Amino acid sequence: MKQVYLCPIVEAGPLGDYFTLTVSCPALCALAAPGQFVHVKCGEKPLRRPISIHNIQADRLTMIYEAKGEGTQWLSRQSVGTELDIIGPLGKGFPKVEGPVLVVGGGIGVPPMYFTARSVGEADAVLGFRSADKALLVEEFQSVCRNVKLMSDDGTLGQKGFVAQGVAEMLKARTYSAVFACGPKIMLKTTYDAAKAAGVPCYVSMEERMGCGIGACLVCAVKIYKDGEAVMGHVCKDGPVFRGEEVVWDA
Repeated sequence: MKQVYLCPIVEAGPLGDYFTLTVSCPALCALAAPGQFVHVKCGEKPLRRPISIHNIQADRLTMIYEAKGEGTQWLSRQSVGTELDIIGPLGKGFPKVEGPVLVVGGGIGVPPMYFTARSVGEADAVLGFRSADKALLVEEFQSVCRNVKLMSDDGTLGQKGFVAQGVAEMLKARTYSAVFACGPKIMLKTTYDAAKAAGVPCYVSMEERMGCGIGACLVCAVKIYKDGEAVMGHVCKDGPVFRGEEVVWDA
């Protein structure tokens, strides 16, 4: 059974269309790896909320999330000093590789890629947003990445077009050891296709609704290949990070 931590909030507030929340928890921070997530108890709700790890700084863990349901809306109303009941870190994160990595994020999949970019040693990034007013963390990525390509659906930020277009351009311009991506499934598929065409290993962080967060329920089922056969896996236990070729993309 994973450890439960009581973590006091040290910073909290809105961040554009999202919310940011930082807790203090030295033990949890010491264990966390890029691509993993935590499971947060939100008030009296029986099901916890899975939230990706945006950043680790010393003994502080930061999450960035959308307040979409009752649980995360409750979380957005909590203030500094409140203790949160958190299980983690959970799931399989991104692997350690030698050499430069291209990190790719779309929408709410952007925040967890920051911790990843900081951790790999040498990274470039492709970030995609619907429009300039939906963008977040651009300056933060520019501070840790050598080169950041910005894509937007309407052309109001960076280059107009889809994330996979930017990924293909970056893969032509430089040799990478791997592509790490997080975002909507269609973005992950097209990013994987671009990486495969370039002969570069691609790892994707899947986003699925979760129940227990430890593989005991069937809520976050996803179709993957194991030993050459298509089977049902769990994002929380088998992932959330998968090799691109493991995912059954047309499922």
